[in-house]
Amino acid sequence: MTAQLSKKSEAWSARFSEPVSDLVKRYTASVFFDKRMAEVDIQGSLAHAEMLAHQKIISTKDYEDIQRGMAQIRAEIAEGKFEWLLDLEDVHLNIEKRLTELAGDAGKRLHTGRSRNDQVATDIRLYMRAAIDDILGLLREFRLALLDLAEANADTILPGFTHMQVAQPITFGHHILAYVEMFGRDAERMADCRKRVNRLPLGAAALAGTTFPIDRERVAKALGFDEVCRNSLDAVSDRDFAIEFCAAAALTMTHISRMSEELVIWMSPRVGFIDIADRFCTGSSIMPQKKNPDVPELARGKTGRVNGHLIALLTLMKGQPLAYNKDNQEDKEPLFDAVDTVIDTLRIFADMARGITVKPEAMRAAALQGYATATDLADYLVKKGLPFRDAHEAVAHAVKVCVDKECDLSDLQLDELKNFSPLIEQDVFDVLSLEGSVAARDHIGGTAPAQVKAAIARARAALAIAAV
Repeated sequence: MTAQLSKKSEAWSARFSEPVSDLVKRYTASVFFDKRMAEVDIQGSLAHAEMLAHQKIISTKDYEDIQRGMAQIRAEIAEGKFEWLLDLEDVHLNIEKRLTELAGDAGKRLHTGRSRNDQVATDIRLYMRAAIDDILGLLREFRLALLDLAEANADTILPGFTHMQVAQPITFGHHILAYVEMFGRDAERMADCRKRVNRLPLGAAALAGTTFPIDRERVAKALGFDEVCRNSLDAVSDRDFAIEFCAAAALTMTHISRMSEELVIWMSPRVGFIDIADRFCTGSSIMPQKKNPDVPELARGKTGRVNGHLIALLTLMKGQPLAYNKDNQEDKEPLFDAVDTVIDTLRIFADMARGITVKPEAMRAAALQGYATATDLADYLVKKGLPFRDAHEAVAHAVKVCVDKECDLSDLQLDELKNFSPLIEQDVFDVLSLEGSVAARDHIGGTAPAQVKAAIARARAALAIAAV
């Protein structure tokens, strides 16, 4: 039986007296989702092989045979000709088996001084590093699209809301810049996460290191890692970096979801602040007049999906003893899906931001509802010498009169306004206008058009530096 098992190419088959059942093979295999790591697996193996040859652990000829074999495997995968076998469990054993077919004993020597434990940990980090770089690029493109939208609407007035009630006038450009800030923080988190991703586990072997005279720093340099993992037990069992990425991804999607909610509200005919290009919307199977904002709606739903992946990984790791456990195989599907979801969402949102049509008239009409300049009138009275609480009370009385008369504060005559405070003069109408209200908030972070334009210029400069 042992001899028969040895022919089946399992890396561990000689230890067992009966074959694994087909059900267990399907249950434990990861090849059909971890094969996406084939390229980074090859990269890691080539760097490992080069180090083994340099350290004279394998011969130069073995290294050259491994290089040739890996080149052919790369080509077969690229052309869709590589045969992925369930019996071989994962991407690592599938590639190793094919390499052995192509390179003979050299392929068998490749695994000297390493384990699948440190191999998969290295592959995931290489994969995650590339994914984070892609996400950082997409976050940059998205912010640039938002900056274009903000710049085109630096002085477009709409109501700002608290509690979903009209609060104060702001500019649409200022509102969009709030999202630029959010996605900027997301980029900072991703870049910071990348620092902890970019550490090399290879060389930890199964859990204790290896007896071979390896050079881990050489491999780290070849693969572009900043440093090596300093403890072999931690190196193979650590998935903090994956959890940290999912936390950053969940925050990014939360910001996407908040923006999506506003896009859905703004596009509603009852609000009518914006329109979204047809290519991001769908119709109804029964109601011919409908134009549904499907992309923002679906993004809200996908946010829950990414949040779930974060919880899944936290739960996966919470009860694991050191070092590697088979549980860790379950890290890949949620991690891969989180990557795919964030990348696809950012790509489509960057495009969608450029397909938003703003309706300034509707925004302005909404800003004239709800007495948005009431705070400006209170501030005006304070500047005239009235204590703020007294000013607040006086304006509240004025608003109550306007509610009864169904008019705006700016519609009241000067003598009517004087009934609420003798300090009110003709210049009050400057602060009661929407333009006067937003222009008065002329400081860093304020909604004044001049400050909005300055903020856009600063953001563009920062993104230009980051791109270098």
